[in-house]
Formats: sequence, structure tokens, C-alpha cells
Amino acid sequence: MSRQDGASRRVSAHDADDSGTPILHVDMDAFFVSVELLERPELRGLPIIVGNKEGRSVVTSASYEARRYGVRAAMPVSQAMRLCPSAVVLPPHHGRYREYSDRVMEVFESVTPLVEPLSIDEAFLDVSGAVRLLGSPRTIAALVKQRVLDATGLPCSVGLAATKYVAKLASGLSKPDGLLVVPAAETLSFLHPLPVGALWGVGGRTEEQLTNRGIRTIGQLASTPLSMLQRAVGEASGRRLLELANGIDPRGIELARREKSVSHEVTFPTDVADPTVLKRELLNLAGLVAIRLRKGGYAGRTISIRVRYADFSVVTRSRTIGEATNVGRRVYDEAASLFGDLDRGGRLVRLVGVKVDQLVPAEEAGSALWDPDEEWRGAEQTIDRVASRFGDLAIAPASLLGKPRRRGLGNRGDSQGAGSTDQPLGPADAQR
Repeated sequence: MSRQDGASRRVSAHDADDSGTPILHVDMDAFFVSVELLERPELRGLPIIVGNKEGRSVVTSASYEARRYGVRAAMPVSQAMRLCPSAVVLPPHHGRYREYSDRVMEVFESVTPLVEPLSIDEAFLDVSGAVRLLGSPRTIAALVKQRVLDATGLPCSVGLAATKYVAKLASGLSKPDGLLVVPAAETLSFLHPLPVGALWGVGGRTEEQLTNRGIRTIGQLASTPLSMLQRAVGEASGRRLLELANGIDPRGIELARREKSVSHEVTFPTDVADPTVLKRELLNLAGLVAIRLRKGGYAGRTISIRVRYADFSVVTRSRTIGEATNVGRRVYDEAASLFGDLDRGGRLVRLVGVKVDQLVPAEEAGSALWDPDEEWRGAEQTIDRVASRFGDLAIAPASLLGKPRRRGLGNRGDSQGAGSTDQPLGPADAQR
């Protein structure tokens, strides 16, 4: 795969066979940077970082020019500036990104009702029903690119394929501002030369397990016996990866996507040792997670914490509770208990995060005969009503008085507080 810096960009000829490629993956190019450049056009062509120079902010997004120096999302801005001293650092404007995201999604829906947003800046489209009216899938892809540009002034890249997974790979390889068709008959010849790390769901650890067994390309994985894969990565993962490597991805467009998790995390301006300060931050984060759960109509059964120490090592701990909850106090109690069980050995903490997953519809929360969260649930619902009139920061737990509270960002995927990675919706923009 490319390093997502445009150096290995691939695009299709106008006569590419798109007869069996009704799935489009449309991905905005360096979305946050592109939006910022609408206000600062004189900076085009320069290495740009979206983040904050102050404190210990991390890179939210980077232009392709900056990526060629090795700058990546979630990298500390200080490190990015060492790699690319000439980079221009611009502060993020999340409200502006949401506004442009809404415009982009409206363009997609003007082409087909079968739109599955993945994050603030990407979506799958099934255009099989639009072919008779608008032309071939490639024609429609070019139309989408032009309509997005006309409506927003922003570039995007499009991948077309017979399946969602291959379409997503294709859009990444066509960046920036490209269009790549993977003919259905050429799916395997497209996939098999790619590194195994390009497979959806192969992270660093899984990639290491596979490469240690001599499996370095998707083609090599496709010819690996299922039993060997399952011994390496587990029964379910082995079967899924083998199917993807052989071009099998039966998933269709999901019109109503359920959030898989809700999380918030914060990077401290200076490393923290005081457990009281850390638990107070966990209380703040738990409250923000719970607010987003309630706004989204969800509750969750598994509560996790994430702790990054000053040496950048990371630990996570999770616990599954009996009844799903969207009550901040319950989330905090479990998070604080998990934190208390850590053997920190006096190590300083750089970042803490709280996550709730295994989400279910909110009406399932507190439906048991005995609701352990009943008292706090009523109090927090009152807070929600006050917040709806006077704003999210109108009421806070007494232990948070005197410290700034952080607003939540977005409504999908992970989102973080001030001083942390600003990724309001889903995958990091600077990776695309």
C-alpha cells in the first residue's frame, strides 16, 4: 500500500470496465486541511499540519506535502515539526468541518439513497439503481467528484469495485483527487500483490503474526490453509481474512449504522502522577461519554479505560457489566475501579481515556426488575434537560467545579477532549 502521501497514486483509464462495480467508496482528501485551505488559499502547495502548537497537541490532519516528510495523524505536533520544520500549523475548526461534511453527504444523497457514511469525510454508495438515469458507475463516480467540488470547493477520491472492501482500498490508492476502478474480473489480480497489512482488520500485531509465518502479501494469505490462519490469528479472524483475501465480501450498504463504541480521551499538558487528578479526569470523561450515549439513544455493557504513560507505553482494561448503562456515574465507577486495579508503579500518566462499547438501544437500559442505576439515571436525565436549554456546560459534578470541562465532538467513533487527538468521527483524516 502507499504511505497515503500520493507518491504511488493510481487512477483508471476512461474505458476501464465498470460493468460489475456498483459500489463506490468516496473519501475526502486530507479533509481538515482542505477545509482550512479554503480560507487560506495562499498556503496551497505548502506542508500543512492541523493541530495546536501549544502544549502537547497531536496532529489532527496533515497535507500530502507534510506526509512526504513522515508526518502522520496522532503524532505529537512537536515531533511533526522536527520532521518537517517548514510546516505551517493551523488550529482545528470542528464546526466548520461538520458544516462541510453535511454538504458532502447531501451531494451523495442527491445521487443515490443507498449511502452509508463511515465517518465525517467518507462514505460507501451503491449506485446500481442510478445507472439507468445517470450512466455507468464510472460516469457516476466522476459526477460525484464534480458535484462535491462544485458544492464545497473540496477534492475527493473515489474507488469503484464489486465489494465494499475493495472499493475502499481503491479510493486510498487513487489519492489525491483520483478515481480508480477495479473491474470485478480483476479483483484478485488487484488484491494479491498488496501487502497483507492492507487487509481490513489487520493491525500491527496481526500483521506481525502473519509475516512471522512468511505471509507477506494478500496473495500468500489467500493460499494459506484455513487451519494455519486460525492457529495464527484465531478462528473467526482467520476465516474472515481468508475470505477478504479471496475477494469475498458479501456486505451490502448499511443505511442505519449503529455506533460500535463511544469514547473520549485527553492528553494532559504535563504528565500527571496524582491519582486524585486522574480520577477526576475519569469522572469528566465518563460524563462526556454518557452524554453522547444518551443523545445517540444508546447504552453499553462494556466499559474500558486507556492509559498512556510518559514513556508512551499504553495499557487498556475493560469490564463487562450485567445491565447496559448510559449513566455517567456508573461508567465512572467502573472506570475508576479499573484504574485502581492498575499497577502503575508510580509512573507518570500522559493520557487517559474512557470507552463504552457493546452498545444496545437505550430502551434496554434499566429494563431489569432491579435497576442499579435508577437514582443516578434520574439525576442525569435532569441534567440533560437543563443542558438542552442552557448548554452542555451548565451543570457539572461538584468535583469538577473550578476546572474547565471539555465538550464532546461529533457523534460517531471516538472523540477526544482538549489537547488530545481531534478525530470527531471515525478514522483519522490524516491517514487518507
